Amino acid sequence: MRIRIADIHDTLRSIADINNIPITYLLSLNPRITDPDQNLAGMIMNLPPASDTEIGNDVSVPLCPPVQLPYLDNWIPLVSLEEMERNEYDVIVVGTGAGGGAALWRLCERWEHCGKRIGVVEAGDLLLQTHAVNIATMNHERVRAFFLNPKVSEPVAPALPGARQLFALGGRTLFWSAVTPRMPLSETETWPISPKELNGYYSIAERVMNVTNHYDIGSSLTNVLLERLQENGFSESKSAPRAVNLESSRLGLIQSNVYFSSIEFLAAALNKLPYDLAVKARAVQVITEQGKVSGVKVVSPERKSYFLRSKKVILSANAYQTPRILLNSGIQGEAIGHYLTCHSKLIALAAANRSDFPEPLGILNIITPQTAEKPYQYQWVGPDPGRAHQPYQEIPFHKQVMIEANIFGKVEARYENKVYVIPQLTDEYGMPKLQVSFSFSQKDVEIIRRMTEEAKKMALAMKVDLISICQRPAGDDFHDSSTCRMGNDPATSATNRYGQIHGVSGLYVADNSVLPSNGATNPTLTTVALAIRTADYIVEMNK
Repeated sequence: MRIRIADIHDTLRSIADINNIPITYLLSLNPRITDPDQNLAGMIMNLPPASDTEIGNDVSVPLCPPVQLPYLDNWIPLVSLEEMERNEYDVIVVGTGAGGGAALWRLCERWEHCGKRIGVVEAGDLLLQTHAVNIATMNHERVRAFFLNPKVSEPVAPALPGARQLFALGGRTLFWSAVTPRMPLSETETWPISPKELNGYYSIAERVMNVTNHYDIGSSLTNVLLERLQENGFSESKSAPRAVNLESSRLGLIQSNVYFSSIEFLAAALNKLPYDLAVKARAVQVITEQGKVSGVKVVSPERKSYFLRSKKVILSANAYQTPRILLNSGIQGEAIGHYLTCHSKLIALAAANRSDFPEPLGILNIITPQTAEKPYQYQWVGPDPGRAHQPYQEIPFHKQVMIEANIFGKVEARYENKVYVIPQLTDEYGMPKLQVSFSFSQKDVEIIRRMTEEAKKMALAMKVDLISICQRPAGDDFHDSSTCRMGNDPATSATNRYGQIHGVSGLYVADNSVLPSNGATNPTLTTVALAIRTADYIVEMNK
């Protein structure tokens, strides 16, 4: 029996494929071999001595060579700031939430074979590897209790008592509801982007985020109450679109991350074009020279400063931190930090008769979207005790089913609602501390009154008993936006229609702060769509 060169060739290829390593790594075990298609038999014969295994009656071959790879210390590859400071990047992304993750993914997808270098810095640390709801030990109450822990998130400012910031890889997408409606045309028709182009990017965002309208499929609770709403004056009501992957595991592909988070953007990007990622790396200043970006100043937990070089920077730090970085960088712009918006938020609690709903009861997942005439949005969820049922959580049978409405109202975009800094008041990183000025206008208050009356009408339409309505503290919606909004006029906007800061070449914004307005609609899908568009613009301008 003879061993053919072709057999050795195939064996090495198999070893490389199984272990997900290039065949050139196997060749590196013998530095005299440089071509994977030449002298493979010689390479086998010159491997370090190993015990033999008998094949057949009279032929023996060496054992497969050991696979030696560098150790991975974390669940995602990390790079030190010292190493990043030695490199020069084509783009640096600041922040890893929905906007930063989407921009990174798109750049890596478009530049997969272009030899580009991307750096990413995240102010927070590694917290969760997936959305919190995907973890079996979590349920709705535990998720909220974990998020509100001061070790995980922190208040923003007294002016927004309900708002909190989360510093962690993946940002607030580790905890979001995954509700992903598109902004209505009545809200976006004045934006500096055509509806056709925006819809195209919505489609890309919905595809990559696994947005589905079938999250509640087969649920009698949703079907019955939705039919009642549509038949009694609320025809615009529908199943809420959610970024959840309902595909089962198949063809060897493991499906466990049902709820989408930016961690999936990071994973998809990593497998297209490896990037350098540093956590606990707080970007404090964008460095510019003659109106052009030259890099970012980053501070470590030890308060050591690093300068990361790049001629393009994407700020995705959130609607509070992005303008804060810009203001600390001396970037001029009349609108930077201004026009801070969020949603007014009400919680309505109601009870439905359990006998009205056949099995399976399922979940409640109804959205009544904002319209031009009704500047508010209703999300009906339930049953008690949470929005999502975990695999080990048994829902007790009660004669009444408790349901809840999260009601978001449009807030006027006013110049006086703002994020600002006082240079003399600095934090431990040497940055001016975040300051916020915010209040509801009389128009906002009138919308809140209308939201309350509409909730009563919807309860009657659904034939449920409305138990209570209460208003949440300002900022509790976590939909803060518009502090670096895009537009054509530098006097009323911070960026142009592609998210580039007016008058600064190479400096972009790709988070909620870039939204021209926020209406009453969940902003994440729109932020992702615009971030992908900004990444496409960078790629096209770099050709």
